[in-house]
Amino acid sequence: GPIGLSFACSFLDSNLKILLIEKSNIDLLKNPKNDGREVAITHSSLKILKKIKVWGLIDKNDISALNKAKVFDGNSSSLLDFQANDSIKSLGYLVPNFQIKKAFYQRLSNAKNIDILTDTLVNDIDAKTNHSEVTLSNKDKVKVDLVVAADSRFSAMRSKMGISSFMEDFAKTMIVTKMEHKLSHQNTALEIFDYGKTLALLPLAGNSSSIVLTVKNSQVKEIIEMKNSDFNEFITNCFKSKLGKMTQKYERYSYPLISVHAKTFIAERFALIGDAAVGMHPVTAHGFNLGLRGQDILADLIKQAKINNQDIGSKHLLKTFEKKQIYFTKLMFFGTNGIVALFTNDKSFAKPIRKIVLKLAQRLPPIKKLITNQLTQTNKKRFSIF
Repeated sequence: GPIGLSFACSFLDSNLKILLIEKSNIDLLKNPKNDGREVAITHSSLKILKKIKVWGLIDKNDISALNKAKVFDGNSSSLLDFQANDSIKSLGYLVPNFQIKKAFYQRLSNAKNIDILTDTLVNDIDAKTNHSEVTLSNKDKVKVDLVVAADSRFSAMRSKMGISSFMEDFAKTMIVTKMEHKLSHQNTALEIFDYGKTLALLPLAGNSSSIVLTVKNSQVKEIIEMKNSDFNEFITNCFKSKLGKMTQKYERYSYPLISVHAKTFIAERFALIGDAAVGMHPVTAHGFNLGLRGQDILADLIKQAKINNQDIGSKHLLKTFEKKQIYFTKLMFFGTNGIVALFTNDKSFAKPIRKIVLKLAQRLPPIKKLITNQLTQTNKKRFSIF
């Protein structure tokens, strides 16, 4: 995944020796398949991508500026909107997930201090006081100072190290596709917490957008198998024809919505980053950004320890990493889940509360500014549940 690759990229300017273990084959690393997903890049993440010299490797035609965002509740007039101000050119940027992974691989593919072992899994980890011994699926054993896992929210390595996690299955699925439309989106993202479904529009280059439809699992098969003409009409009606007729251009992809937060991010000579540490609900679009933040914190600590001739797998280093990352991710994780619980609750008592929350956030400038800062991550010292 992208966070494991980004972590390896963070050591291209060091003399540390890195072994990157990847279960997929080398062709998929070089040319990852389009999975339909767009990644929202905050300003904080942009700085990290520039720092590890990856941002410049992404084709500018694949980067879409996000200038505005609007949140609606059901079919009411309740609205919360955000827009870039004088201090920032945009709220953030949208980049296809597979293009980010491709850029990461391009950056590290010729690195002299990084070995990439594909078609391989980790079978076992034997953590000792001064090192760990990793047994691979090809039966090889590798002696290392530190093991870092970024193997998805269903991390097998997390389980091997005895780290439990909080997991929430929302019993819903996210359906993603790319559509073109007659009218301009004006680089504005839309989030509609409708009754029975949630709909999002992420503005891409030209008059095209990534459409994200979240429905109950029982509805997925019907929507995935829907004829293109029927699907086009369905989505056009969902947006009340505000963008004109909408036409699907690529296939539909589906992803079950399950969020995960590890109860600890560290063990003996072991650390979790990316979705293995925290797998977010996508509603606030911060999953990738949290992962990138975590790997950057850990990488900086490791490089500084190496400069000072200290143990890069020490308990002190790992505890420092966890302290810097876990409390922030907990706030984001449980806050996001709380938002989802409220704004996808269609019961009669919840509907007026949903409207009140949006109206308060919209009408109180300090709250709105706080939320905007967190969405864009332009001010690291301030954060909210959003």
